[in-house]
Amino acid sequence: MQSYTALIVYSLIIGIGATIFMDIYAIVNRTFFKIPSLDYRLLGRWIGHFKEGVFAHTSIMQAKPVKGERIIGWIAHYLIGITFAFLLLLIWGTGWAYHPTLLPALLIGILTTVAPFFMMQPAFGFGIAASKTPKPATARLRSLMTHTIYGIGLYIAGLLLHLFIKT
Repeated sequence: MQSYTALIVYSLIIGIGATIFMDIYAIVNRTFFKIPSLDYRLLGRWIGHFKEGVFAHTSIMQAKPVKGERIIGWIAHYLIGITFAFLLLLIWGTGWAYHPTLLPALLIGILTTVAPFFMMQPAFGFGIAASKTPKPATARLRSLMTHTIYGIGLYIAGLLLHLFIKT
């Protein structure tokens, strides 16, 4: 497969796979430990307000709901997962998909915690690194754990992809 095409196709496969892995982790946490995860409607609501020029909210939960916010949020969630997989392959090359290793995947997963800490949480009205939430340390740890799981998902998706591509 040509390099550019491989980059796109492998990013899609690995990104979707890693995001599914992260979603399974969220389901396990919610089902067995009663630990809530981000309601992707809020992500959709945030994005839905972009067309009005609103990029930050005092409280995203009190912001006016947007038509289709749930589907917008879920699509964005998967597109973000694909984008971070693209970043992994852009930095380490598509050759990583032929011989996936854990460290690059974990590094990307952990480093993606920057997005919620410094972009989404402040824009949602939760403060930098969830500083305005009732339990900031708990919120930070959950974000870090979720993104670490995403990194493990990148590695697992890479391993599964490796089974189907020729070296």
